[in-house]
Amino acid sequence: MPKKTTQNTKTQATSMGSFFSSRQNQFVFSLLIMLLAILMLTAFVSFFKTWQVDQSIVTEIVDKNIKAENWIGKIGAQISHFFIFRGFGLGAFIIPLLLFLFGLYIFLKVSLLRLIKPMFLGLLSMIWISLLFGFLNLENPIYAGVVGFELNQYLMSYIGNPGVMAILFTVLITFLIIQFGWSPETFMNLFPKKSTDTELENEPSLEVDSKLKVGTEIIPPVEVYTHKEEIIADKTNATFDFEVGQEEEKVRHFPFSVEEEDDDKALEIVLKKEPEELVEENLSDRLLKDFGEFDPKLELSQYKFPTLEMLKEYNETISVNPEELQKNKDKIVETLKNYNIGISHIKATVGPTVTLYEIIPQAGVRISKIKNLEDDIALSLSALGIRIIAPIPGKGTIGIEVPNANPTLVSMRSVIASQKFQSAEMDLPIALGKTISNETFVFDLTKMPHLLMAGATGQGKSVGLNAVMASLIYKKHPAEVKFVLIDPKKVELTLYNKIERHYLAKLPDTDEAIITDTHKVINTLNSLCLEMDDRYDLLKNAMVRDIKEYNRKFKDRKLNPENGHRFLPYIVLIIDEFADLIMTAGKEVETPIARLAQLARAIGIHLIVATQRPSVNVITGIIKANFPARIAFRVTSKIDSRTILDTQGADQLIGKGDMLYAGRNELIRLQCAFIDTPEIEKITDFIGSQRGYPSAYVLPEYFSEDGIPNIDIDIDDRDQLFEEAAYIIVRSQQGSASLLQRKMKLGYNRAGRLIDQMEAAGIVGPFEGSKARQVLISDEISLKQFLDNERNKN
Repeated sequence: MPKKTTQNTKTQATSMGSFFSSRQNQFVFSLLIMLLAILMLTAFVSFFKTWQVDQSIVTEIVDKNIKAENWIGKIGAQISHFFIFRGFGLGAFIIPLLLFLFGLYIFLKVSLLRLIKPMFLGLLSMIWISLLFGFLNLENPIYAGVVGFELNQYLMSYIGNPGVMAILFTVLITFLIIQFGWSPETFMNLFPKKSTDTELENEPSLEVDSKLKVGTEIIPPVEVYTHKEEIIADKTNATFDFEVGQEEEKVRHFPFSVEEEDDDKALEIVLKKEPEELVEENLSDRLLKDFGEFDPKLELSQYKFPTLEMLKEYNETISVNPEELQKNKDKIVETLKNYNIGISHIKATVGPTVTLYEIIPQAGVRISKIKNLEDDIALSLSALGIRIIAPIPGKGTIGIEVPNANPTLVSMRSVIASQKFQSAEMDLPIALGKTISNETFVFDLTKMPHLLMAGATGQGKSVGLNAVMASLIYKKHPAEVKFVLIDPKKVELTLYNKIERHYLAKLPDTDEAIITDTHKVINTLNSLCLEMDDRYDLLKNAMVRDIKEYNRKFKDRKLNPENGHRFLPYIVLIIDEFADLIMTAGKEVETPIARLAQLARAIGIHLIVATQRPSVNVITGIIKANFPARIAFRVTSKIDSRTILDTQGADQLIGKGDMLYAGRNELIRLQCAFIDTPEIEKITDFIGSQRGYPSAYVLPEYFSEDGIPNIDIDIDDRDQLFEEAAYIIVRSQQGSASLLQRKMKLGYNRAGRLIDQMEAAGIVGPFEGSKARQVLISDEISLKQFLDNERNKN
């Protein structure tokens, strides 16, 4: 008999489990539970109107002749009497809410374990509410219920009124802490000295951002609406390391000085020591095991990043003037009212340079009608730089940007020290400035991947370029990024000459790394095209798609330096005055820039082009199409604004670093971070005083078609490897310098000179851009006869 009973129990449990496993059954059951909860809630609400009438019939539920006044009838009156009058009073309303939540969880297939916390808090609230009304001892008995009344009487007999009050207060605080995660600071903030919100007496009220204390001077938090951005200031003389959150790579050093030897020699040592083992074991795995991951920073392992003390600290306190906010609000509302446009709500967000007034118009108002009143609002406010955003993307409001009477300077120090920049895990992070909500704006140049800057003279372009360079210098090691600087004005970028052996790249056999001569600019741009082609060859041979994958593979020692492979730093080309180059060189400059903009992203070459004349003959369609990210400082006309941004707005900026950033289908107003010449000088002096590379990063040698020199015509002046290189070229029928690099283990410059000597001798044809040169000798026998004839002539 016991066995049969156990089997029957198991069978019933299994059938119940199968019943609830059906989604249809769950759906029906959840609807019934939620319907029951709604009916119970309806009965409870009705009970407060009908309880006195129905009080006498709660025991006569079976009698059909007696009718209840409760909306759910006698059942409703009976249940309400039990849970409210004899139970928990107003606290009983928690029961239908918990019941409805239970049904909803089943309907949404949410784990019922997640119901434990709401259930506990609900029951705790029910008892607390009942006890509270029992303590208040109201005349109406249904507010507290029998449970609340009796529980209060019982507690008061032991601990008195103060004790009951203490229990009620403690339970309330416990509930708030559990439910909302409140901390001691949260409770302290409940009692501010001054009100944090400014509500105006007349409608519509002006709502000032709750994080701005009106009437006091504060530094608003950087992460507006979410969290405060921490400013980490380095108060010691130690170096300021911004590689936050990244574990230091463990690099096993070679058994010899890195300064005296290189990886190729390390490879030769391993081959000499253990040739048999390396044949059996994969070479790259063996190298990784013996020497660890390749570290490109090893040659300048003692390099120190510039510290925050080199940047000047300014007073960046934003003064919130409630009178100014009220005055501007009244004028905006009055101006719109004159054109029969009603406003239901208005809110102000104060930034460093401008204040954003967000308005919600009344129903039926056309947005275009408000947008057309830009000049009228500017006139009423007596201010320049009024800009209307209709609507603000993602908010459903209309924004009116009004310049502050006392703008605040945004320092480079504050954006560099910000948590957002410091913890940015980007390949080329750039901290440009701060938004209207005082949030530090950081973007990744590799995602842009090129940047076009424009603005009238003196509006902040050069400061913007310095901010870009400072961001990268503070974040990236000299082994990771190189700059190619083109400065037709000859005075804007000269300070960076001091960091030539650390961060700059240049053509071989040139004295200065910063290019100012137009002819050298053309050669440099074409040289970058050669560097791009060479890098694409390396990526193809390594079977990877971009520079990030290639460098990862090279660090893991899966690419052999003897085959021409090397670590590839990012190259950032910066042109300070593009309009001048277009005027003097035209297509000779535009063509290589367009080619680089189209193709160079994957191999780590990125362009930043600045101009003060954003006209269509300077920023052509080809240039615009390949520069998706654009920055506009103040320009003189709407046409110039449309040329650079494809929309107006840049003509209404107020200057002094006020700018619009357009990228990824969004337009953001920023205040550019300010960095002065003495600050740049301190940074470059600090870096220049440290040990650097033997020379600047050398770009491939380039000769224009009309300027190819007569190289090594005399046989005696030819390279010692000339004949060996000639046989390799003829054998492969491919006139390529990168081929000689791989086959002969040469640097790019020597391989390029060998190709030029072969051209002068008549073995290969002239330069044809990205294509390999044509080989003019068909086979090795013909090459031998050719070389013998040359010797006999001499």
